[in-house]
Amino acid sequence: MPSVETKYFGTLPCAEESVFDFPHGLPAFEDDKSFVLIEAPNQGPALFLQSMARASLCFVALPILAVDEKYELAIAPEDLEELGLDMHRQPLLREEVIVLTLISLHDKLPATANLMAPVVLNMKTRRGLQAIRRDSKYSHAQPMGGEPGPVAEEAC
Repeated sequence: MPSVETKYFGTLPCAEESVFDFPHGLPAFEDDKSFVLIEAPNQGPALFLQSMARASLCFVALPILAVDEKYELAIAPEDLEELGLDMHRQPLLREEVIVLTLISLHDKLPATANLMAPVVLNMKTRRGLQAIRRDSKYSHAQPMGGEPGPVAEEAC
């Protein structure tokens, strides 16, 4: 079983089914091509998208439906193809893909969720990408309200 070095959780074993290949990396982090999805105990529904190559690179994420239960997925055909999905229809949430929103944490301001460019993970092919929407239906900085809790202060 592979393991991953993390800044906040130490060295963790990671099951191969938790590792996702990002062929183009993530915007601004194009050199990081492999990430593991970490579910920390007692911190759900928060998830952590940890770079396999760089311990210091970790994103706090939430399942997109935890932020907006009526979220409408709109993945571009070329992104669907890159993920190994049917280019002619949107994938089924929870069945074919995991869709995450990356969370931005700000000092003394409410956390925000990026609904404009969710991270989409194909559970079958283990491929992922950040699917930037072509419309302006959602914000890249959707306020989440409230003070950041212990997860925001201690985790990635």
